[in-house]
Amino acid sequence: MSSRFVAGLEVEDVLRAAESMQNQGIASTLDSLGENVSTPEQARHSADIYHRLLDAIAERKLNANVSVKLTQMGMDLGHDLVTEIVSGLVEHAVAMNNFVRIDMESSDYTQATIDLVQTLHANPANRGHVGVVIQAYLYRSAQDIADLIAEGIRIRLCKGAYKESANVAYPEKSEVDANFVRLTETLLTSGIYHGIATHDEAMIDATKRFVQETAIDKSSFEFQMLYGVRRDLQRALVAKGYNVRVYVPFGSEWYPYFMRRLAERPANVLFLAKNMFKK
Repeated sequence: MSSRFVAGLEVEDVLRAAESMQNQGIASTLDSLGENVSTPEQARHSADIYHRLLDAIAERKLNANVSVKLTQMGMDLGHDLVTEIVSGLVEHAVAMNNFVRIDMESSDYTQATIDLVQTLHANPANRGHVGVVIQAYLYRSAQDIADLIAEGIRIRLCKGAYKESANVAYPEKSEVDANFVRLTETLLTSGIYHGIATHDEAMIDATKRFVQETAIDKSSFEFQMLYGVRRDLQRALVAKGYNVRVYVPFGSEWYPYFMRRLAERPANVLFLAKNMFKK
């Protein structure tokens, strides 16, 4: 099961996956699995993998960027450490004319994540080279998006995969879906290149209708999906002229990654099980 949704254990494995998708007209964002490191040495080792990825992407001329979790870069160990490490990654991405997406984790980290992205993006050299993920199930996301758009920061919008309380997140799927559509429309009319991350065909159809009704250029945004999930839909969107980017995880931390995600939210189990039987 893991091989369907994880590209492999080594850097070379994920690069091969990125090359394969590029041959199908699909871009990628590469994620070295791991989170909540316990020592600065572990954080720096995790960052070293991303530095290797940025060099390899440039060398192989891949249509790929990287996605980074701040807890893997030492966020729990201190603000100075994570700022130093992620600043180095963004600086490297600037030198390679690439892009670093800062993943969003549970709501405990939302504000600190946004704060760091805003700080990095405020450096004129970094503008357009660092972005963030916003989760549609959080009540706060509309205001967060407004603030980020005002600063010209690129966003990946997803529904959200962590277990959250009704105090901070919409409890019903219908409410999350409605907010996802509202936030998508805000992103698509912002004039900034964003990622709409969903496998939900209702959300994709709503996006396509809005794009058609408002005459938005298909090249001004991208759909994003997970590696191994709805590969048929990925190819169909590319065939219709939409940009598609696939989030490709890899690395030896695949087992704890899967177990945490599945334990946190039963809906994640059903989601993966359903997609085992789709092309």
